Amino acid sequence: MAVGKDDVEIIKPITDKREYRRIVLSNSLQVLLISDPDTDKCAASMNVGVGSFCDPVGLEGLAHFLEHMLFYASEKYPLEDSYSKYITEHGGSTNAFTASEQTNYYFDVNTDCFEEALDRFAQFFIKPLMSADATMREIKAVDSENQKNLLSDAWRMNQLQKQLSLESHPYHKFSTGNWDTLDVRPKAKGLDTRQELLKFYEDKYSANLMYLVVYSKESLDKIQSLVEDKFQEIRNSDRSCFQFPGQPCKSEHLQILVRAVPIKQGHKLRIVWPIPPSILHYKEGPCRYLGHLIGHEGEGSLFYVLKTLGWATGLSAGEGEWTLEFSFFKVVIDLTDAGQDYMQEIVGLLFKYIQLLQQSGVCKWIFDELSAVCEIGFHYQDKIPPIDYVLSIALNMQIYPPKDWLVGSSLPSNFNPDTIQMILNELSPENVRIFWESKKFEGLTDKVEPWYGTAYSIEKVSPSTIQGWMSLAPNEKLHLPAPNVFLPTDLSIKNAQEKVKLPVLLRKSSYSKLWYKPDTVFSTPKAYVKIDFNCPHASYSPEAEVLADLFARLLMDYLNEYAYYAQVAGLHYGISPTDSGFEVTLVGYNHKLRILLETVIDKIANFEVKPDRFSVIKEMVIKDYQNFKFQQPYQQAMYYCSLILEDDTWPWMEQLEVLPRLNVEDLAKFAPMMLSRAFLECYIAGNIEHEEAESMIQHVEDVFFKGPNPICQPLFPSQYLTNRVVKLERGMNYLYSKEGLNPSDENSALVHYIQVHRDDFILNVKLQLFALIAKQPAFHQLRSVEQLGYITVLMQRNDSGIRGVQFIIQSGVKGPGHIDLRVEAFLKIFESKLYEMTNDEFKSNVNALIDMKLEKHKNLREESRFYWREIIDGTLKFDRREAEVAALRQLKQQELIEFFNENLKVGATGKKTLSVRVYANQHLAEYNSEKSEPVQPNTIQIDDIFSFRRSQPLYGSFKGGFGHMKL
Repeated sequence: MAVGKDDVEIIKPITDKREYRRIVLSNSLQVLLISDPDTDKCAASMNVGVGSFCDPVGLEGLAHFLEHMLFYASEKYPLEDSYSKYITEHGGSTNAFTASEQTNYYFDVNTDCFEEALDRFAQFFIKPLMSADATMREIKAVDSENQKNLLSDAWRMNQLQKQLSLESHPYHKFSTGNWDTLDVRPKAKGLDTRQELLKFYEDKYSANLMYLVVYSKESLDKIQSLVEDKFQEIRNSDRSCFQFPGQPCKSEHLQILVRAVPIKQGHKLRIVWPIPPSILHYKEGPCRYLGHLIGHEGEGSLFYVLKTLGWATGLSAGEGEWTLEFSFFKVVIDLTDAGQDYMQEIVGLLFKYIQLLQQSGVCKWIFDELSAVCEIGFHYQDKIPPIDYVLSIALNMQIYPPKDWLVGSSLPSNFNPDTIQMILNELSPENVRIFWESKKFEGLTDKVEPWYGTAYSIEKVSPSTIQGWMSLAPNEKLHLPAPNVFLPTDLSIKNAQEKVKLPVLLRKSSYSKLWYKPDTVFSTPKAYVKIDFNCPHASYSPEAEVLADLFARLLMDYLNEYAYYAQVAGLHYGISPTDSGFEVTLVGYNHKLRILLETVIDKIANFEVKPDRFSVIKEMVIKDYQNFKFQQPYQQAMYYCSLILEDDTWPWMEQLEVLPRLNVEDLAKFAPMMLSRAFLECYIAGNIEHEEAESMIQHVEDVFFKGPNPICQPLFPSQYLTNRVVKLERGMNYLYSKEGLNPSDENSALVHYIQVHRDDFILNVKLQLFALIAKQPAFHQLRSVEQLGYITVLMQRNDSGIRGVQFIIQSGVKGPGHIDLRVEAFLKIFESKLYEMTNDEFKSNVNALIDMKLEKHKNLREESRFYWREIIDGTLKFDRREAEVAALRQLKQQELIEFFNENLKVGATGKKTLSVRVYANQHLAEYNSEKSEPVQPNTIQIDDIFSFRRSQPLYGSFKGGFGHMKL
């Protein structure tokens, strides 16, 4: 039973119609109940106040390993992986993560299965089974997870910062765990990892250290009785909270300059100061205030000055990793090659900006403006998926008093200059830690971080040295930001005259087409605008595609200091290159959206190439292309798969080859030619009346197509752009093998793709049903049982309306040829499962898929992305979900079996398979022997992607007609 209901009023947004209740169970478990009658998904999150800081010495990663093990089985549900299987089969998803002081477990599921799902979830914390067999297998999964991170700069730099801290402080630890820490070392000490795991669970996990959030469509009373029933058996050993007092950085860890060698191209400066945790002053928001100013990008800001000098391409500032005992304030600056040569001046400029803040004093108007932005943001926040919502609240529950569980630190409201000043005083040369990353330090370092192998060197930097750097710094005019003109003041909701359920074609001309969908669901003062510039001249060659990319990035660069204010005020924009031109996106409060749109359109229409910015952006793009080879092997395999299937696409290698030769004149000639022929595909949705939507697009048309010398001409009928996809031959297996691009990466990868059909409601639902039923068994067999690798996924694939499924597996233990055979073996196991499925199981799976399809969009952005996909693919099936549900209701079990037998079964005559294999060095023997073996019957080895593509038939394109093709 609950010991008590609290009458604490939990602060919630004014637009939030959900009901909340806090209860404490008799075992001291604190629970927040959320009732939302409109929800299509139920969710729960359990936050346990035990994290990697609790790892015993010599068993690094034990808390993280325990998080993995709780998923396997329990005394009440002993079948291995049955929890994940149940959730997945009922339209849900599940995950967990381990942080320094907490571990969080969470899931969502269709509403009619919540009670059983919750019961299975509760058993994690009541009587889990951690079998010896599963323990050994899951150590391999943790090791595979760690291996995936070994070449990630984010993980490497994070650990390097920990390495340079007090050894006796838990911050210093390695938290993921690997084969060495969880198997080899414990064995050498005579320890049994499983016994240590059980001991850790018994000793540390206690109900009084747990916080649960449960989100359901039932009434609060019903949810309460459900929670009392399921969770009161969790043992409460009255464990006191784990506390780790003391600072991780002593004087020897301060006033240091660390040079480190990253994996990827590019130079970074991370300037870090230990500070008192601002959580202790969360209503006063000191780090939010300082981060807002130091990280500002408007005119006069530190970033604006560094950008103008050509020294930096990005800057962020704010509180980094923190606990209740310690925290860090971080400034991260992405440097250009030129900036790399001016590190001292850049650090000097940062300290000059901090000096400016000291001299200006803490400004009430800036705090009030920030407070107003936060308040609007909180009260008009979008609804998000319940699984994300419960997770964010459960994390808050460990830290904040109940009334602020929803708010957290998001509403700074108490102006306290002393608190802000206190943190500002910490940002001094006496306390600083500077981490400087660059490939230029290769061969110049003398130390190696033990867990990830990062090469680094370290030297002391005295305050007087930094004073010297400040005097070296150029005398640029640094100043505080101006008042923000983009703050919305009109948050009224417009009455949509038409209660339209689906987008309508509001206007059509030879220049553009406007799809319009007024907000009839969300009642928020927000809008979504998308304008896709279809320009045939934008993608006819690798050069053209790269120039279009440079064009889009330069526009973003030019607009940055102006549009940054809009972004702070909750109005976001983007200009990004597409396969056929570029698209403009605006999303956020509708009040001042038109002002921003007109500025963006004006910048596009009057585009000019500024040589200094061109060289900086070109350098960035070259590094991005060079860093392609450091992508995870599974991402490389997915890239090759797309390159093989999608016609008229250019490989990154060719783009990288042409890039260095491109110059200012090339772009100056290209931009007007790209815009000379265009068609605008537009979508406007949200809190905007149709007259306003029409007038916006009329304005855009006037700018580009009207006047004596129009910038754009309409397209000729022959120029409408299409999306064509290679049509693989029935009964054939296609094979493309490639060495991994990064010789240091020990992981190989496989994408095993089965192409099935061109968009069709009946075939779609059969494919979706297969994917739903097979997803968890594939994960269980290929990851949990066979331990092929941490990344093991079965998912659907949709290339411009051409549907299929793909298995994506990355492995450090087996080569992709072997994994391919295991995928086929799994399909054979699954085949018998499919035949044995009872009619009740079939109906249950169909109903789960129907529930998933009928799930309402949570917010305007989610809804708009769904409809925009239909527009951009050219399928225009806005009522897709209802039509597919109708098809599902008619579907018979025998039809699913026939579909599987014809398209997916191993050896099926109609099956079309493409295997893309990326080989790590350690699996090259398999690669070489595969190359020399005779090709199997019905198998085509693809040696040259482009010869192959040219020789293949293509599916018809949905996109590309004046009114798009009618289906």
